[in-house]
Amino acid sequence: MVSLYLLLGGVAGIASGLIGIGGGILIVPALTYFFHFTQHRAQGTTLALMIPPIGILAAWTYYKNGNVDLRAAVIICAGFIVGGWLGGKLAARLSELWLQRLFGGLLMLAGLRMLLAKTLR
Repeated sequence: MVSLYLLLGGVAGIASGLIGIGGGILIVPALTYFFHFTQHRAQGTTLALMIPPIGILAAWTYYKNGNVDLRAAVIICAGFIVGGWLGGKLAARLSELWLQRLFGGLLMLAGLRMLLAKTLR
């Protein structure tokens, strides 16, 4: 199991460093479908793994190339802390089914937006 978790982390890390995705789009669905986590457990585990600076090397590379706005990152981080706390409290109150529907619906909307982006401009 450890090697499968490492593989999942490696794939998500590559995707995160390459195109800025990972936790929500890759790890949560993988934990629910392949590792049989509940939606709550998958989301909680994904949030817990983000606590250490998992993206520090990718972020450092972007920073060295002049592609990081530190002021914006700090401000967004402050909002993320408060929003994450509020979102966690709300998610704990939702049923498994509604949490899955909300998560899946947001992924579908994001995917459709990306697929149709050229025609929307």
